[in-house]
Amino acid sequence: MTTQEPEIAIDLARKQISAALSGEMRRPEISAFFDEDTFTVSYVVHDPATKDAAIVDSVLDYDAASGRTSHTSADAIAAFITGQNLNLIWHIETHVHADHLSAAPYLQSIFGGTIGIGEHISQVQSVFGELFNAGSGFRADGSQFGHLFKDGETFALGELACVALHVPGHTPADMAFVMGDAVFVGDTMFMPDYGTARADFPGGDAAKLYRSIHRLLMLPDETRLFMCHDYKAPGRDDYAWESTIGEQRRSNVHVHDGVSEDEFVEMRTARDATLGMPKLILPSVQVNMRAGHLPEPEENGVRYLKIPVDQL
Repeated sequence: MTTQEPEIAIDLARKQISAALSGEMRRPEISAFFDEDTFTVSYVVHDPATKDAAIVDSVLDYDAASGRTSHTSADAIAAFITGQNLNLIWHIETHVHADHLSAAPYLQSIFGGTIGIGEHISQVQSVFGELFNAGSGFRADGSQFGHLFKDGETFALGELACVALHVPGHTPADMAFVMGDAVFVGDTMFMPDYGTARADFPGGDAAKLYRSIHRLLMLPDETRLFMCHDYKAPGRDDYAWESTIGEQRRSNVHVHDGVSEDEFVEMRTARDATLGMPKLILPSVQVNMRAGHLPEPEENGVRYLKIPVDQL
C-alpha cells in the first residue's frame, strides 16, 4: 500500500478508472444487498480472477423496541460469499453510520478479513466517546479497527487496483473507495433525483461536502457510482443505487454543473434544519465507533447501549 498527495490521488484514480473502462485493467464484479428497514445498500465486490473480495457497509439487524440484534441481512451476504467461493479480504466501512449497525465483526468471525475505515475516525470517536461517556477503557484513536485508510492510499483486491479518497462533509471521516472503474461513495451523494447527504451531524460541514463531491466529479463521466442508501425520490417507484459521474454532473438535484458552493451551502443548511435525527443514530454510532462491536458486558453479564437525554 502507498499513500499519495491529494492532487496525485485523484489523478491516480482517474487514470485507474480510465484504464479499467478501456479494458487495460480489471473491473470488479459487484453484488448489492438492500436492507429496506434502514434503506442501506451493502456490497460484495470481488476480483473475478482471484476471487478475492471485500464487503462494503454491512448491516446488523437491530430491533430498537426490544434491543435485539439478528443476522438476516448479514447471513444473506455470508451465503453469497460461500456460494461463490470468495476469499474475503476486507470489511470496508465508508464512515461511522448513523442509520444502521455494522455487521463487520459477525462476518469477520465467519470469514476472517480486516475491518477498515478512514483514519479520521478518531475525530468522530472523540466527539461521541464524550457524548456516550464511553469511559477510560475506550480509546479515540481508531485502534478498534484493523486498518485506517489514508487519503490517496492505494491497495489491491486480488488483481483489482483500488484507491481510498477522503471525502469529508457528511462527517469528518467519510471515505470513498475506488475499485477498478467503480466508486463506493458512502453518504456523499445519493441518486441524482435525491441529491446529497446531510451535513449537520457533529463535525459535519456543508462547504466541505460540496468540495468533496466536486473532487469525485473530476472522475471520468463513465465511472460507476454505488450509493450507500436510497429513499426513492418523489415520483420514483423503485429503489436504485447505481449511477455514473456523468449522470450526477448533469442532473443531481443539489450539485449538478452550475451550482455554486454558496448556493449549495445555503440549500443544504436550510434543508438540514428541517430533518429529524435518524431513528437508529444512538445505538448505531456507539456501536459503529467501536468497529461494530457492542460495548463490553457489565458485571451482570448484560451489554447496554446508552441513551443520552436532551443532548442531540
